[in-house]
Amino acid sequence: MEFTEEEGATLVKLARKAIETYLKGSTVIKPPKELDDKFYQKMGVFVTLNKLFQNQKELRGCVGHPYPETPLVEALIDSAVSAAVTDTRFETVSFKEFESIVIEVSVLTPPEIISAKSPRDIPNYVNVGEDGLIVKWRFGSGLLLPQVAVEYLWNAEDFLSQTCVKAGAKPDIWRTGDVKVYKFKAIIFDENSPSGMVTRRDKKGEYH
Repeated sequence: MEFTEEEGATLVKLARKAIETYLKGSTVIKPPKELDDKFYQKMGVFVTLNKLFQNQKELRGCVGHPYPETPLVEALIDSAVSAAVTDTRFETVSFKEFESIVIEVSVLTPPEIISAKSPRDIPNYVNVGEDGLIVKWRFGSGLLLPQVAVEYLWNAEDFLSQTCVKAGAKPDIWRTGDVKVYKFKAIIFDENSPSGMVTRRDKKGEYH
């Protein structure tokens, strides 16, 4: 799986267009007809919205499709609109507010289960800054994107614990063997300003 910076810009612009169209009152959002076949392959994707405030980013919504079950362009449109209007942690984004929001698109590789001899060895299989994590247990699941660990300066154990918390479990449950832990990678593109230039992050969270 590979995307050029130009293709990444197409994804981010399509996410922005989808949100704008929905906030203007239309529920029918169709992708451009001239897209390459790559955009119709089934892939996981997340759309993250950040509000710019005094040169700082404040999370405003993040929703996605973790698994490659839907064509990318369809999953992208659904995730973008959902991040703006259905993320239950936040109020619905208004059209006026959207003018100060930057968009980040993360295209995911299929999650792979981490098979370790002992649960305590799981951190050895986690590459911070490169891997995202999914934790599943009997009462639910939680996902954190690779860039989250970088932004909070977590090590592998911190990252595992916080993903468990995201799943609604105790932070140290991964040590007990009562959960399944999956990892995935992401290609990340985001705007440097609302509707601005789109750049790609490397695995350390820095920009090319």
